[in-house]
Amino acid sequence: MRYLALACDYDGTLATQGRVNEETVDALHHVLASGRKLILVTGRQLEDLLGIFPQVNLFERVVAENGALLYRPASREEKVLATPPPEEFLWALRDRGVWPFSTGRVIVATHHPHENEVLDAIRHLGLELQVIFNKGAVMVLPSGVNKATGLAQALQELGLSPHNVVGVGDAENDHAFLRLCEASVAVANALPTVKEETDCVTQGECSAGVVELIKQLVKDDLGILEPKLTRHHILLGTRADGQEEYIQPYGVNLLLAGSSGGGKSTLAVGLLERLAEQEYQFCVIDPEGDYETLECAVVLGNSRVS
Repeated sequence: MRYLALACDYDGTLATQGRVNEETVDALHHVLASGRKLILVTGRQLEDLLGIFPQVNLFERVVAENGALLYRPASREEKVLATPPPEEFLWALRDRGVWPFSTGRVIVATHHPHENEVLDAIRHLGLELQVIFNKGAVMVLPSGVNKATGLAQALQELGLSPHNVVGVGDAENDHAFLRLCEASVAVANALPTVKEETDCVTQGECSAGVVELIKQLVKDDLGILEPKLTRHHILLGTRADGQEEYIQPYGVNLLLAGSSGGGKSTLAVGLLERLAEQEYQFCVIDPEGDYETLECAVVLGNSRVS
């Protein structure tokens, strides 16, 4: 099984007008029954999410506040992943007439058209904060904090690689975490820029698109999507006509044949280094010690120890 987890955005993706219907909840159960894990990745504040989504316990981890907060539903533990803005920033927003706005553990959120006042307050105070948009929402977070950084923390806790994750979303703030995932999917109602960057677009909108994705995931591990995942292909070399040749990083067998001293090990090392650069795992059984000095690998034993 290639994909071990499904990472979902909430509003406009899993939820329609803030609510998750029964058909979608049933589909989430099917993901769990297949042995996979669920991760929720949302810009919402945790208290708000818990108030409208009672089935949150289906998820192994919740990345809330657009990457600034990690929540473990099973134990109800929270882990703050960034430093909240100073109190003077909140006063600066009030002074500039920004209302309403809300604060979470870290995030400060308001809505369009207050982004200009928000940016003015950040500049005036000289703060290292960023403004992130989610359709009509305007979110303020420490620089470098986004859904991708939060998802990376969740995956680290779960012992999973981004290469084993399918992500699905719909809006501007989903770009970062979708790029992190091995396979990225946009629901049909997603913004055009999100559709352009993802590997696949569902036929259905919002939760219907998620249900559609889950059915395919459980059916064949998204095998139908493999031809579209060319962004992960590994450069093998260049043909005599100058055309570059690539191979898939998953599900492919490659035979290196040739006489002794013909450069097979050199070619293999180059290929392994390219796999490591993209953070794929590999295992080499090396009876002759040709790979003992491979810097991107953990070497166990040597050619003199059987």
